[in-house]
Amino acid sequence: MKSISKMLPGVLALATATVLGLTSTQVQAQDKTITLCWAAWDPANALVELSKDFTAKTGVKMKFEFVPWTNFADRMLNELNSKGKLCDLIIGDSQWIGGSAEQGHYVKLNDFFAKEGIKMTDFAPATVVGYAEWPKNTPNYWALPAMADAVGWTYRKDWFAKPELQAEFKGKYKRDLAPPKTWTEFKEVSEFFQGKTIDGKKVYGAYIFTERGSEGITMGVTNVLYPMGFKYEDPKKPYAMQGFVNSPDAVRGLEFYKALYKGSTPPGLTNAYMGEGLDAFKSGQVAMMMNWFAFFPGLYKDPNVGGDKIGFFTNPSDKTKGVQLGGQGISVVSYSANRNESLQYIKWFASPDVQKKWQAIGGSSAAKAVLDDPAYPKSSPFAQPFLDSMGMVVDFWAEPSYAQLMLAMQKRVHDYVVADKGTAKEALDALVVDWGKVFKDDGKSK
Repeated sequence: MKSISKMLPGVLALATATVLGLTSTQVQAQDKTITLCWAAWDPANALVELSKDFTAKTGVKMKFEFVPWTNFADRMLNELNSKGKLCDLIIGDSQWIGGSAEQGHYVKLNDFFAKEGIKMTDFAPATVVGYAEWPKNTPNYWALPAMADAVGWTYRKDWFAKPELQAEFKGKYKRDLAPPKTWTEFKEVSEFFQGKTIDGKKVYGAYIFTERGSEGITMGVTNVLYPMGFKYEDPKKPYAMQGFVNSPDAVRGLEFYKALYKGSTPPGLTNAYMGEGLDAFKSGQVAMMMNWFAFFPGLYKDPNVGGDKIGFFTNPSDKTKGVQLGGQGISVVSYSANRNESLQYIKWFASPDVQKKWQAIGGSSAAKAVLDDPAYPKSSPFAQPFLDSMGMVVDFWAEPSYAQLMLAMQKRVHDYVVADKGTAKEALDALVVDWGKVFKDDGKSK
């Protein structure tokens, strides 16, 4: 027996595996580990838990590299640009798709999807366009929709229900104090709460994004710009921005955002994004808060401001509807030495049963198997607002030069809204020039 074992160790290993109920593929997989990279937040923790099922099914072990949102883009884009091998899978922002596709960072998934029967029609259309396609609106896929998200709103339901505030508001505005459906109503409600004393504490009307360094103020102001008529370009002439980015409607939207910042928000929040908003709401400073839907499950469970004290609503409308798309797709990094195992993960993650569990444990599925379930709208107090939002999302440029485009908008908007430099028209005129130069350098416009 000893002599046989020396001659045929692989046969014995396979025999042992068979006794344990493992396939030869799983035996090989036990020596494989893949690393998934994402931002550090609650949904990432849920994905760690979910991924235990993948390891149990395939034998492929999982490692995770989670980076705080404030450093996420810089860290991960540097990793991709340097052709690093840290990440086998990456859940990257929607704006990265263009650059990552054209620069060869992501594996194109069309053939794999066709082979495995994975259909993009099984996912919400906005998430396919936003997270997976490049060029946009073409059937070229570089990711699987992984984390559906958009900007939404929370409000202090308990404050809105106070009889004395209801009476005061109705006396002033001749309507009930309720979650605002239009931006005109929003401004009235936020100004009504500004400086009020509630439960012995001075409070403020609203929290909105103002962060300058990465994407914050852009991800905030667009929620006013889109409903008021702002467009990134002429729908009939790509990259022609004059009269669209700086249209009278866009100017009005930017002026409106500044009016909210000046008249409806807590003092001192000059460079604030997701975390500061959560802090402001949890500490009872504001009546309404702008933030990503991804944070709402945690807020609803908060012992101080959750449960019956909190409510949720979709982004207000104006002459039209619109809200900023968030969320991410999951991609296979082209520099990975574990491409086959990474593709196995994509196949596993795409299945309806996994998507349902992903939703149940704290993720946000983009799969129609979840979103089209008749029970979904009543599955949480923010489910219907989320569905409504996903029907009107708009995304920022997903161009390969998106980082330059983003930083230009961050500067122009922050300079006007927070730093009081110039007029809204001047800010948007300058933005057209900034963006025009980027597209000219890219050879996409004259």
